[in-house]
Amino acid sequence: QAADYARRSLTQRVPTLLDGDFALSESSAITEYLDQAYPESSVYPADVQQRARARQVQAWLRSDLLPIRQERSTLVVFCGQKRPPLSAEAQAAATKLISAAQALLADNREYLCGQWSIADVDLAVMLNRLILNGDPVPAQLVAYAQRQWQRPSVREWVELRRPAL
Repeated sequence: QAADYARRSLTQRVPTLLDGDFALSESSAITEYLDQAYPESSVYPADVQQRARARQVQAWLRSDLLPIRQERSTLVVFCGQKRPPLSAEAQAAATKLISAAQALLADNREYLCGQWSIADVDLAVMLNRLILNGDPVPAQLVAYAQRQWQRPSVREWVELRRPAL
């Protein structure tokens, strides 16, 4: 099965989207493709500035905060794996994440950009790396991440059957 995946996925990375005979890897490429290929189910805000903000948040989550990603992999999110306390470097990254998320969601906003976008899911995944491991996260951000997790399409994704570790 790994050889089949490697043949389909140019970068041999997760995630890889299969849309008919077309395979595409890398999260940002996938979300931009989906937004353009299926405009009736847009994953980005229509407003150009809000769209830019959503992409900014996604780019920041992917390019920064490496210590969190290293110490709280998605195995914490999708497989319930528990990890030891954060290192000082990862704790500094967590503090940075929490501060930025609180600023982005000031006034208890339900969504980053006034309406749901894929950036909300990305931020919720990053927050859940901490929340689901039991790391301290302010209640407002826990509630935000839980709201994103309750979206039917997100529930379906979270509950996908995954191979045993």
